[in-house]
Amino acid sequence: MGLLNLLFGGGKKKVSKETVETRGQHMPDLNIPVDEKFTIHFKKNGGKFLYCISQEEISKTLRNIIEENNWEDQPFFAMDERLVQKFNEENISFTDRVKESEVFFTTCEHLVAQNGSILVCSNQLNERKINELPSNVVVYATTSQLVESIGEGLKTIKKKYGPKIPANITTLKHFKATKENSDDFLTYGSSTKNLYLLLLEDL
Repeated sequence: MGLLNLLFGGGKKKVSKETVETRGQHMPDLNIPVDEKFTIHFKKNGGKFLYCISQEEISKTLRNIIEENNWEDQPFFAMDERLVQKFNEENISFTDRVKESEVFFTTCEHLVAQNGSILVCSNQLNERKINELPSNVVVYATTSQLVESIGEGLKTIKKKYGPKIPANITTLKHFKATKENSDDFLTYGSSTKNLYLLLLEDL
C-alpha cells in the first residue's frame, strides 16, 4: 500500500531539475520558499516526508506506516504525554521504556529548512542522546514549526521559553547511513535513523 507523499500543496509548486539534482551541496541555496527548501533537504537526507491537510489524514497515514512496517504489535516509545493522549484512540500501544520498542514517536521544536533537519530538545528527549533511541522514528509536526535556519529556531525557542530554556538541544538530520554522518557534532555522532515526518498543515 503506497503512503501519502504530497509536497506542500499536491504538486502546485514545482522544483526545477537544477535545484534538486545538479546543484552541489556547497552551493548557496536558491531563493525558494522555506517549505520547499525544507522538503528538498529533508528528502536528500533520506527522510520520508508525509504531508497531511487534516488530523484525519494524519491518522490514516500513521495507520499506513504501521501496516507497511508490520508494527501492529509494536509499542511506540513516547516521552511526550500530550502526544500519547492525542493519539490514544489510534489503536496504538505506548511504552515509556525505550528497550521495549523499536519505534520512537515524538514531536519536535522546529523543522529547519537550511539543512532539512529536525530540531529537538529535552522536551522531546528528556536527557537521552539520539543514539540511545530506537532506530525507527516517527515525528509529528506542523507547518508553523518551519524555520529558515538553526539560528532562527534557537531564537524562537529562547523567546518561547524565556529563562527556562530547555536543555539537550540537538538535531535529527541523518536518515540514511553516509560516511559524512560521523562528523556532525550536533547529532552526537551516531544518529542515523529511519525517520517518517507526519507534517500537518496548520497555516
